[in-house]
Amino acid sequence: MRIQEIRNGFHPTFWVANGMELFERLAYYGQQIVFMIYLRNKLGFTETEAGQLSGIFGGLIYMLPILGGTLADKWGFRRAFNIAFSILALGYFLIGSVGMDAFAGVYSNFNLYWLLVIFLVLTAIGGSFIKPSVLGTVAVTSKEETKSLGFAVYYWLVNVGALLGPTIAYFVRDRFGNEFVYVVSSISCLAMLIVNLILYKEVKSARTEVIESLGKKITNLFVVLANFKFMIFLLIYSLYWIIFWQEFIIVPYYVTDYINAGAPYEILQSWAGAGAIILFQIPLNRLTKNIPTRTAIVIGFAISSLIWLIIGIYPSIPTIAAGIVAFAIGEMIQAPRYYEYISEIAPPGQQGLYQGYAFLPIAVARFVGDPLGGWLYQTSKANGKPEMVWFALIGIGALGTLLMILYNKFVHVQETGTT
Repeated sequence: MRIQEIRNGFHPTFWVANGMELFERLAYYGQQIVFMIYLRNKLGFTETEAGQLSGIFGGLIYMLPILGGTLADKWGFRRAFNIAFSILALGYFLIGSVGMDAFAGVYSNFNLYWLLVIFLVLTAIGGSFIKPSVLGTVAVTSKEETKSLGFAVYYWLVNVGALLGPTIAYFVRDRFGNEFVYVVSSISCLAMLIVNLILYKEVKSARTEVIESLGKKITNLFVVLANFKFMIFLLIYSLYWIIFWQEFIIVPYYVTDYINAGAPYEILQSWAGAGAIILFQIPLNRLTKNIPTRTAIVIGFAISSLIWLIIGIYPSIPTIAAGIVAFAIGEMIQAPRYYEYISEIAPPGQQGLYQGYAFLPIAVARFVGDPLGGWLYQTSKANGKPEMVWFALIGIGALGTLLMILYNKFVHVQETGTT
């Protein structure tokens, strides 16, 4: 029955959009895993400066879709994809070109930090149209009875891209250099531009939907910000994503500096993290589906925090792999329940509005956590105690878990009137 649903439950455009999403994620995660090493070892930035640049890029990637989604609705998803992949292909190439010998004369008179800021902001603007366009396409190309399966396919393919991108990045940087990973990302996006032009067919929703203006989106932001309980929840949750992104900030530095300079840290991160999610997401969902929503989020927090405890005791390739798997297990337990909880906390008639801001904790985490990770690593290394960086992250994970427990207790008291 499930095979029949997959064959007949989706418009052909569903598969085109999800295929493009796979290659876009391949491009994104491929460059993200080498980003910090590329900026330090090739371009000469400090770990703190690299973290700042990563925070600008990552924060905008997850913040701008709030507005990019409105434009995608107005323009149509096909046009939004055209704009997105055109900008992404150009942006990734420009980022990589800064480290290429062929362009040394072109950039010699520029301040590389601010030049990269411009290139990263440009690339983030392109990326802001992808998720709203893919998720919007999934919604309008799935039948009502297959919509849940459609989003499951989307999430699974995102993780396939997150696995393949860093794997390819390892072989490219090992043979040609980190700057050429960006060429691969650029080519991947350029190829998806061609696929979109040839194969993507716009599908209209059967429902009559109101497309909100940018002004309305901004007004809605203040509506959400006014919900104090929701804001506290999102800020606590951002601590989770702060420690998650250290897999891309601190882990590459530590592996190359203190374990093995030639180690395939890209493959280590992708196969332990995304690989675990690809294999175990559905079984874990079934095992934990009866756990109360807020409890599942706390359990996920606590398990994911174990990654840094495992690594901190004895930093090595096996313990880092085990830690990343532990984090993925925590993510698989809490991530689906996170969206479920947002739907529960949203006031009547505002579920869609609140889900639209579900990525805010990731944006906050990237803006704050990436610079923090670079600074923590640089400081601990300068003090001759690089292992202390792991215990700092243990503290952040423990703080997030404790705050979420206190939040749950507060909400329980509020809901029941008991102490």
